[in-house]
Amino acid sequence: MFKNIFRSGLATAIASLLGACATTPAGPASSSIDPPQAERVMTLVASGVQTYSCEFDTQHHLGWVFRSPQATLFDASGHATVRHGAGPSWEADDGSRIVGRVLAQRPSETPASIPQLLLETHSTAGTGTLSAVRYVQRVHTVGGLMPAAPCSTEHEIGSSPYLADYVFYR
Repeated sequence: MFKNIFRSGLATAIASLLGACATTPAGPASSSIDPPQAERVMTLVASGVQTYSCEFDTQHHLGWVFRSPQATLFDASGHATVRHGAGPSWEADDGSRIVGRVLAQRPSETPASIPQLLLETHSTAGTGTLSAVRYVQRVHTVGGLMPAAPCSTEHEIGSSPYLADYVFYR
């Protein structure tokens, strides 16, 4: 129930606010984000922000560059159980931690939203909920694109709210 209320209310509001002014960033060609030979462990609902930094490109023009995510992941009961941050990394309340790298992406099903991803775990720490996780999917993304307003100061920070489901596999 929490998941449906959370997604329908907040997701609709965020999608409405972001829909008219954002575009999907360029990236690798779309591909399958299904993990190979993996067993689903859990699905958590994320609420957070995607953080961007204002940096110069090779032509010395300022523009937004992705910096890191910051989100809290909730279980089906609405309890915060995992923190998501730079790396990208996920850390559970039991101290287990994984860091992943992107294997594949495809556009979001929601317009003006960050892509859906398949990530593979490349390092783990601690023993617990996340220690056996091999793959993470980010699906059902809403929002999270770089700020619509242009940046004007080097190293300026901007953020954009997002929602997503994270599916963990072993």
